[in-house]
Amino acid sequence: MASRGAFLLFLCVLPAMVMAIRPAKNPFCLKGRVVCDPCRAGYETSAITHIAGADVMLVCKQRITNEVVFTKPGKTDATGEYTIYVDQDRADDVCDVQLINSPERSCSEKAPGRDQARVILTRYNGISSNDRFANAMLYMAEEVASGCAEVLKQMQELDEEN
Repeated sequence: MASRGAFLLFLCVLPAMVMAIRPAKNPFCLKGRVVCDPCRAGYETSAITHIAGADVMLVCKQRITNEVVFTKPGKTDATGEYTIYVDQDRADDVCDVQLINSPERSCSEKAPGRDQARVILTRYNGISSNDRFANAMLYMAEEVASGCAEVLKQMQELDEEN
């Protein structure tokens, strides 16, 4: 009788174990972009430029212990966009994409609050697509570019109209 119970338990547990260790057939496709803020506004304006060749890092931490359990590097293409493929569901983790390095020396200061972006990498949240999108991350220029006063004034005028 005990051997039957053990065999039945084995038959129930084995499929769950196989599913847990098997990599996902369809990886998550995490997309985002890195831009330079020449106006040092701390947010996206019409004056931003895209940074090609910027290094980013996906960092996932265990929700309770805050221990880093997964990392994956990425690099922006000529349009300032990056794509990182993640094979595993990170349901129990808190994941952020972080700025690592800007190839533009005149635009290499990380914008406070815009130097990382939280991403959700699980299939257990109602999102049917494998595509995930991170908010744009910003570097700020060393010096404010000419023409920024007009850009910021236009944005203020648009704000007042609404």
